[in-house]
Amino acid sequence: MTLTDSASEQGRIPAVDATTSGPLRGAWTHTRNDAPRGYIDFQRLDELWLHTGTACNLSCPFCLEGSRPGDDRLNALHLADVQSFLDEAVDLGVKQFSFTGGEPFVIKGFIDILRYASERRPCFVLTNATDPLLRRTHQLLPLVSQPFPIRFRVSLDYPDPSRHDRDRGEGSFAKALQGIRWLHEQGFDVSVARQQSPEEDAEAVDAAFRRIFKRANLPEDLAFTAFPDFGTPGSDDDSPEITEQCMEKYPTEASRAHFMCSYSRMLVKQQGRIKVYACTLVDDDPDYAADSLRDSLDTRVMLRHHRCFSCYRFGASCSAP
Repeated sequence: MTLTDSASEQGRIPAVDATTSGPLRGAWTHTRNDAPRGYIDFQRLDELWLHTGTACNLSCPFCLEGSRPGDDRLNALHLADVQSFLDEAVDLGVKQFSFTGGEPFVIKGFIDILRYASERRPCFVLTNATDPLLRRTHQLLPLVSQPFPIRFRVSLDYPDPSRHDRDRGEGSFAKALQGIRWLHEQGFDVSVARQQSPEEDAEAVDAAFRRIFKRANLPEDLAFTAFPDFGTPGSDDDSPEITEQCMEKYPTEASRAHFMCSYSRMLVKQQGRIKVYACTLVDDDPDYAADSLRDSLDTRVMLRHHRCFSCYRFGASCSAP
């Protein structure tokens, strides 16, 4: 089977084929008003994400992955599942391996994957830094001296502990601070992900966090990333659809290069098989999946998912800063 045949059967458009008419025309290529959709073509493989599975120790109602204890919408990863993909990505020039969940430290064997990956490239881990991480500090500590550095981003939704704990569980804010402190004291680079509220005063929110860090004997200059509400899996927030005209009129060539799907891919295990998704935000839509890393790089990414508009509007990057 050729690459073009494979992509056509799965409803995807090969990057070498700019056609948006004919047998592939439909919701994938055109908006509800029949305008050609905007799209992104792959440019470079800077980053390979690994989704460790949707199992988590918390049940946050806003979770963009719908994660909760014991959840198996996306299966747990093991080193044997991803080792060949990691090696292939290195051959393709990848600059970083990144990890998300669920909660990665819930997964038995995650440390094995992280050890293997950090022997080859810098690594980046998203975590809530609560009980699962705190129980594995003895396994994590030796990785401080890996050939490539591992940095972490910890979720602290709001500078109000009670508001944070309302969704994440009582005591979660204090445990996350404990996790941040432990990571920092061991020499790991650590930053914070927070929730972005409509009409917020971003400077005031950041200042409130920095006061908390100071009281907790943490560096006041920890980096922040603020994320909008992406919705839960399968939801649709009626965001505007992105057309070819939108992409031609507004983003510059440089800003288009900052769309995650132009430089990153994500490994996901579903029903026991590894799939490669266009980015970290679209794994609830199988049209964004490919069967191999190389196939995913040769496939045009249509900006159909409602979360694509968040990237278009805010320039979202799941690995910044």
